[in-house]
Amino acid sequence: MKKNIIYSCLLAAATFALPSCSSFLEENPKDQMPEEEAYKSPELIYLNTVANLYTQIGATGGGEGLAGTDRGLYDIQTFTNDEALLPTRGGDWEDGKLWQRLYLHTWDKSEAPFKSVWDYLYKVIGLSNQSIDKLNSLMEADPENIYLPVYKAEVQAIRALYYYQLLDCFGRVPLVEKSDVQISDVKQSERSEVYNFVRKELQEALPYLNTANSTKEGEYYGRMTRPVAFFLLAKLALNAQVYSDDDWTDNGGAPNGSTDFEMNGQKVLCWDAAIAYCDSISNLGYQLSSTYSSNFSVGNEKSVENIFTIPMDPAKYSAQFYYIIRTVHYAHGKAYSIDGWNGASASKELLASFRKSKNDPRLELCFFTGKVTGPDGAPVMDGDKELEYKPDAVAVDVSGIADEKTAGARWKKYEIDPASQSAGKLQSVDFVLYRYADVLLMKAEAKMRKGESGDNEINEVRGRVGADALSKATLNDLLDERARELSWEGVRRQDLVRFGKFCDAVDGRPATQPYCTVFPIPHDVVLLNKNLSQNKGY
Repeated sequence: MKKNIIYSCLLAAATFALPSCSSFLEENPKDQMPEEEAYKSPELIYLNTVANLYTQIGATGGGEGLAGTDRGLYDIQTFTNDEALLPTRGGDWEDGKLWQRLYLHTWDKSEAPFKSVWDYLYKVIGLSNQSIDKLNSLMEADPENIYLPVYKAEVQAIRALYYYQLLDCFGRVPLVEKSDVQISDVKQSERSEVYNFVRKELQEALPYLNTANSTKEGEYYGRMTRPVAFFLLAKLALNAQVYSDDDWTDNGGAPNGSTDFEMNGQKVLCWDAAIAYCDSISNLGYQLSSTYSSNFSVGNEKSVENIFTIPMDPAKYSAQFYYIIRTVHYAHGKAYSIDGWNGASASKELLASFRKSKNDPRLELCFFTGKVTGPDGAPVMDGDKELEYKPDAVAVDVSGIADEKTAGARWKKYEIDPASQSAGKLQSVDFVLYRYADVLLMKAEAKMRKGESGDNEINEVRGRVGADALSKATLNDLLDERARELSWEGVRRQDLVRFGKFCDAVDGRPATQPYCTVFPIPHDVVLLNKNLSQNKGY
């Protein structure tokens, strides 16, 4: 009997440094091999049960990937909050008013990006379930094998990462733990059940996960390691009040007091758990990079701050990165020999947050805000004029105004790779998913919610860029600092929900209803399975 094995030895060879991978491919370059051959060594078992999952974290399009592509997870996290928008510019970015609906919270249950995200997340969960089922059968046949429990724990943690995203975006979702479950047997779990499942799975996997920094090239590059799991557990603890609430339509998800968090067999205050997990990351040697921009530059594998990234390299990996080309003006992109789609812009709220922070260079570090130059230092020309972005002209729809094509500050945080390929979509700057600055700010928030001061952690982050120190910072100060430090990193929606501010009125958008803090279950999914019901409010 033959079985189709899904894997990418290109990624495995470069990322995990398994010496057998390249020779294995040379011996049998086909996608099919006998079942008994596919699992005859620890290296092959790893390739066909674990390594294949990592090829899914980045993507080439279709709304897939944890970040990097168009109309996927990153977009519904970013363009639904108060930090970013994709203005309609005449015929550009009209797109059936999709981007306007995301910003205005007027999306409906049939919105295409929600379906893309749902399908992608469950696809990887399905692959993870196949791997876990196979590993369980191998463990039954060879209970003395010391590798198999380690491989299984790594897959469990990967699956937990994907359920974490479902929990955050959709709330009430099915928990499917086996690959042979029939659709008629799939049941919907409440958000608190999913939250507890993710917590349990990560905690069970922790002892088996390596403590290595997965952002460094080598055996653990791009992998789920213990610090990544610590980071996810810190996020779960910090958002415990939100994730344990099965009716988010009553208060918009704002924490009210605190809740317990199960940790090491005991129930502790969720804020104490968040602090403990943050400290666990600190104890592994993570720290702020000496310069802010080095986390997002070519060669950012050397960053001492980044905790989890999507490995990117035009020669090695297929994962793509759309966000630079999606933001820069056509002429700006052309000057760097990449595409320019002239779209995504910083909101007025984000601009205001940057501007009220004294001696803070992060607006200029993160966004193009005026006249721009090319790689040779010469002004970028827009026809017969120097290209100049107009940050304060931004609006949901700028069609017909004088600054239609130049309204809005554009993303600058990531270095434009001069050796990029595919018009800028393939580049060598690893995409940052989690980094240590967020750890410090999570710890500060947890301390502040306990009534303690978070000034030390906040000012460590601010001091790195030379911004003035804060004294007796409030939670609102902390939220502003998160907006500045982590702008456009895919965390703002979650932050606003936790602070009860996601539905507040912003420039060009009136206040919306608390049910919007969780996205609708895609309509097609509900139609396919009568066991599922739509989220309240939709």
